[in-house]
Amino acid sequence: MAKGILYRALLVLVLMVGSIVYLIPSTVASLPEWWTSLLLPSRKIHLGLDLRGGAHLLMSVDMEAAIEKALDQNAEELRRALREANVSGVEVVRTGKVLYLRTTNPEVKKAAEKILSEQFPHLTTDKAPTPAEGEIALVISDKEISRIHDYALDQSLETIRNRIDQFGVSEPTVQRQGSQDILVQVPGIQDTARLKELIGKLAVLEFRLVAEGEKSGETVTIQGQEREPLSGKMQRVPYTMEKKVLMTGDVVADARLRPSSDLEGPYVELVLNDRGAKLFEKITGENVGRRLAIILDNTVYSAPVIREKIGGGRASITGNFDIKEARDLAIVLRAGALPAPVTIAEERTVGPSLGKDSIQRGMMSFALGGAFVIIFMAIYYKMAGMLADVAVILNVILLMAALAAFEATLTLPGIAGIVLTVGMAVDANVLIAERMREEMRLGKSVRAVVEAGYERALPAILDSNITTFLSGLILFQFGSGPVKGFAVALCIGIVTTVFTAVFCTRLVYDFLLSRRSLTTLSV
Repeated sequence: MAKGILYRALLVLVLMVGSIVYLIPSTVASLPEWWTSLLLPSRKIHLGLDLRGGAHLLMSVDMEAAIEKALDQNAEELRRALREANVSGVEVVRTGKVLYLRTTNPEVKKAAEKILSEQFPHLTTDKAPTPAEGEIALVISDKEISRIHDYALDQSLETIRNRIDQFGVSEPTVQRQGSQDILVQVPGIQDTARLKELIGKLAVLEFRLVAEGEKSGETVTIQGQEREPLSGKMQRVPYTMEKKVLMTGDVVADARLRPSSDLEGPYVELVLNDRGAKLFEKITGENVGRRLAIILDNTVYSAPVIREKIGGGRASITGNFDIKEARDLAIVLRAGALPAPVTIAEERTVGPSLGKDSIQRGMMSFALGGAFVIIFMAIYYKMAGMLADVAVILNVILLMAALAAFEATLTLPGIAGIVLTVGMAVDANVLIAERMREEMRLGKSVRAVVEAGYERALPAILDSNITTFLSGLILFQFGSGPVKGFAVALCIGIVTTVFTAVFCTRLVYDFLLSRRSLTTLSV
């Protein structure tokens, strides 16, 4: 046997063995221990929402709130910049989407305008309301609004994806849809109410001191919750806080559920980053004996008394949680805060019975279509048709193994893509067989017929498959979830089709010709 044929045969053998290894996890209920101990592949083909059932949510990001939040941040930064420049007598107030600077001193106004032009170029007077005497009216520029929109959507997308990943589900779909919507599809999920609460929670974490005789203008009232000692019921309790936020959730590096150490139940331990650890140590050191409130989404969860300076970068949130509440709280804190509120614009639940029915129908269509094609090829093209049938079977095995290796999600459109791949695989072999028939009519030798058949059919095979592959890439880039599932199956199928229809079948012919056992062609 020629070395070239041997190497090609070894390549096909290795690919087929590897494919079977990758497909085993998808065909068995559970893998044995020795399988995982040998570090063999354990990835399997996941079923999509239309096959397995689950939750479908279309979530809309509140862009108006994102802009207002950006204005609040700019107002705080502007106040700090004015203090650092020793510019006093300026009031910074946000009203809706407009930021007002108010002063009665012309010199102070001029100094403020200089700071604005140097440090806040994204705040502009264009399109702003006409200011009153002694006022500067500012709005966010169109370019900055576009950036805020993109940031709010991208950050919300990443935060929701992180929360769902830590929720403990597999193969979720989280992607942008339109200008301000996020599509969330979670196959197999049952507790949709908990899922909605988890991914919709803002998780804005703040640390403030409980007020001690401050003036009313320097304090704010925030509702909290405490458990009554006798009845054990939770009750709403108002807390009077200092307005100043000492620390926010951006300094949290990790959040972990901790078991109950006393009668209060489980709690959440916060691990702070380096900046947060230094800041927390400074805050606790300067306020020994005072109560430090931990506020999440404008609700006081706990307000313990600071007994001593706390170093090490660790804090805890207690609030008479049960184990599920504490775990969910740790998830949203660890995954980060949403940059803007999100609301559910559309909600659907797909039952598993529909998924089972879809699987049966999809597999039935695949089996019937495949069987019809195989029988037709074997009858019409004889030996060449049977060889094409073997190539189709190899093609399907390679395609399914690739889906398992990439942990792809199989959907009904994906099954349609597989069926289309089978048709294209047969089409490639039909082109080769018809070219061989033409060469046989010219009276050429068997070797010449095989070589001419593949050489003349190859350009047409490549042209049709490459254009279809490019179409699949476009569908994957711009399509929605189901369309992407179809595109993935189609693109992978095209690669395996060309390999099996051209490379594998040609290998069989070359092997038989090298052994001089192929004297006539049955096409």
